[in-house]
Amino acid sequence: MSSRLRHPLVAVGVALVLTIPWIGVFLSYGGYGTVHPGENITAGTAVLVGGAAILGAAFLLAWAAETAEKDVPRAFAIAVLAVLAVAPEYAVDALYAWQAGAGSNEAANLAVANMTGANRILIGLGWSGIALFSIYRATHSSDPAVEDRDGFFADVVTLDRGIALEIMFLLAATVFAFFIPLSGGIGPVDTLFLVGLYLLYLLIIIRGDVDETEQHVGVPAYFQSLSQLPRIAAVLIGFAFSGAIIFTAVHPFAEGLEQLGLQYGVPEFFMIQWLAPLASESPELIVVAYLVNKARTTAGFNALISSKLNQWTLLIGTLAVVYSISAGQVGTLPFDSKQAAEIWITAAQSFFAIAILTNFEISIREAVALLVLFTTQVLAEFYVIQTYSEPAATEISMFILYAYTAVYVLLGAVLFGMRRRSVESLASRTITTARDAIWSNTKQAEMAD
Repeated sequence: MSSRLRHPLVAVGVALVLTIPWIGVFLSYGGYGTVHPGENITAGTAVLVGGAAILGAAFLLAWAAETAEKDVPRAFAIAVLAVLAVAPEYAVDALYAWQAGAGSNEAANLAVANMTGANRILIGLGWSGIALFSIYRATHSSDPAVEDRDGFFADVVTLDRGIALEIMFLLAATVFAFFIPLSGGIGPVDTLFLVGLYLLYLLIIIRGDVDETEQHVGVPAYFQSLSQLPRIAAVLIGFAFSGAIIFTAVHPFAEGLEQLGLQYGVPEFFMIQWLAPLASESPELIVVAYLVNKARTTAGFNALISSKLNQWTLLIGTLAVVYSISAGQVGTLPFDSKQAAEIWITAAQSFFAIAILTNFEISIREAVALLVLFTTQVLAEFYVIQTYSEPAATEISMFILYAYTAVYVLLGAVLFGMRRRSVESLASRTITTARDAIWSNTKQAEMAD
């Protein structure tokens, strides 16, 4: 009996059971976009049922991605995982961009606020929190990615040097992002550069070699032991099912959280920038926490960095596309000076975070710095919103944003200066990876002809 309970398919069954209540709610009210907390279900029900479904789907997504590593390059499997995990964030931002194209200036600002909030949460809570969790977990069980170092808060999480490609592409997108507010909106040029950058990244990782598969246990090991056809089918079904659950459940889950927040006096704009993105990022954070708990910290961080890259390129780039389709002509998604400041602080935070990773490590000190800078800025803005009326609240908030932007840029510049050789090594490794992926495959194709 106990051996049957330990069978990997039991875990799959439990994850599926967690999604059943949401599927029942979803089908009962007619499909996507019909479940509205406060109208046909309560906010508490949406949070409970949607949250359980997201949890179950996140595990199914992680198992599918791990299984896929046997047949495709690991970076590509993680990129697919990252895109599916943050798909709800794309849906929320696309909705605001569509409304902006229909003539709502407020919706345009909400699209930018939601996008910048999601990106800052991914680093401020995601990167820092997972690093601290990894180091804490290593005190109880071994983790090859965690190293003990002498000194105050000096222990580090070491990263796979193969992530150099993602770091350099993220740096390129970050430098470009500093210039976006200068045009007063997100336009066709931004779309071409950012989406083109991500497509180039995908081209390189798809043409890369399949990595030697890590030794898996549990569900991924079971599916990897199957023959190729059923194994690939399990991966595709896992990606499709978990992606559908996450995509449909996160919005009602976020709406439920927003309504609960309103009951306790949290401002609506604040919730759209922070609470809704936190809900939409939850699948990604659950997946990464699962990987870290399996002592696959390297894969977990790779997923976080890949998520940041696709949000910082595809998410921003596609906003102008959705806006233009809604408007019926090629246009630029406009935003006000407050949202321009939000983009600058988001780019500055990314700049500092990339500087931290240039030596393929993140220490306790660095993780705490990311966490403290993020939380203090959010809390300071929340205090201002609650204490001051307009227009004083906006003026003070923008001063806070500019101040933190300067701090992030200064810290990042210092780290880049101290780690010049690491940056050179990163660039060299990226060029080598790109050349090997593109030129080697081209030469093989020519020889085959």
